[in-house]
Amino acid sequence: MTPAHQTESLAELVCSNTFKSVEPIHAHGLLKAEMRLLGGGSIVLQAADEARIPGGSALAVDRVAFAAGVETRVLAHPNITLVREEVSELPSPGIVATGPLTSDALAGAIGSRLGVQSLAFYDAIAPIVSADSLDYSRLFKASRYGKGGGDDYWNAPLTREQYEAFVAALTAGEHYVPGHEVDRVPYFEGCLPVEEMAQRGIETLRFGPMKPIGLPGDAYAVVQLRQEDRAGQMWNLVGFQTRLKTGAQQRIFRTIPGLEQAEFLRFGSIHRNSYLNAPAALTPHLSAKDDAQLLFAGQLTGVEGYTESAVTGMLAGINLARLLAGEEPALPPPTTMLGALYRYLRETDPARFQPMNANFGLMQPLDPPVRDKFKKKEALAERALEEMRRFAVAIGSQAKAWAQQGTAPRDSDSPGPPFRVGTP
Repeated sequence: MTPAHQTESLAELVCSNTFKSVEPIHAHGLLKAEMRLLGGGSIVLQAADEARIPGGSALAVDRVAFAAGVETRVLAHPNITLVREEVSELPSPGIVATGPLTSDALAGAIGSRLGVQSLAFYDAIAPIVSADSLDYSRLFKASRYGKGGGDDYWNAPLTREQYEAFVAALTAGEHYVPGHEVDRVPYFEGCLPVEEMAQRGIETLRFGPMKPIGLPGDAYAVVQLRQEDRAGQMWNLVGFQTRLKTGAQQRIFRTIPGLEQAEFLRFGSIHRNSYLNAPAALTPHLSAKDDAQLLFAGQLTGVEGYTESAVTGMLAGINLARLLAGEEPALPPPTTMLGALYRYLRETDPARFQPMNANFGLMQPLDPPVRDKFKKKEALAERALEEMRRFAVAIGSQAKAWAQQGTAPRDSDSPGPPFRVGTP
């Protein structure tokens, strides 16, 4: 257990309950499509598909059902032994994939072995409110641009006066400051606390999580609530990760229209995420420089996001199997989203390195370039999927048969080598 976790489940989602878009013309949707080509038996995507709940074009899940689905698959695998104890030494051969937190003992072992200090940033969690406590007469249902079911989100519209008062309350709200380290370590720009965004200017939130674009009506700003569970009993304030104290959260968030009597099932909070300076400390396939069979994966390497963490774990497993078989590790080309992420992790200037989400800006540019933004993303996605199919065949793994047949495997299709799973 870490300060960010509330259960002992192997795949507890401590932040958002969404794996983001499933559409290939979006970066995270493309990464999922590549993930299915690379290894159609991904237990993460299988569990997510089974636990899916309404979320527009996003792969939103019931977090309890998702964690149970992953754990069931892990425990049922004949070649996996689950060991529930703290890991304080680096295994070789092995994969270190701690996240979102790494214990002090293991962090010390990593720092000592790699000769670099583990870095850290603070990742904030958005609050969840009870469906029964919402005033639906002040809300409206709609998905941005009508995506998904068209009405997957509850939306709270704000007038200009309400919005400006809300921003003022956020900037004045009392928040937790976990020591002086928070002043030295930057937040991840893709997951800023809502009060931090408010302090960057009066219009920042209105062009961020509170943008009214793509929604019906003429609201000046909008707060969206996303379903957290299958039964629709819990709703997440989208983009409202926060470090406000619980009293301030209740007072300020209850000024949102429709949330005047909101019951908070989970308050927003803040926790530390540890990550390595990958371009300085690791090889291109994310192993220790003095031991190719000691691999690192997931958020610890500097990727940010559930899908990114899961797919780097998949590739680490493939490469460790290749190394144990006497083969060289393999990396997909930067024309794929996964390959582009790995290129970022190995080629970024170590002095400017920060965690990174999947995004089209990482990918090898089109030649010739395409001006239309939508067509550009379509072309990048089409090229990436074709390149990933070729890569899956080229690495000579079980993925070769899946790519050739165009079918996803059953859980039993790829038993793989034995692994021991421990807690960070």
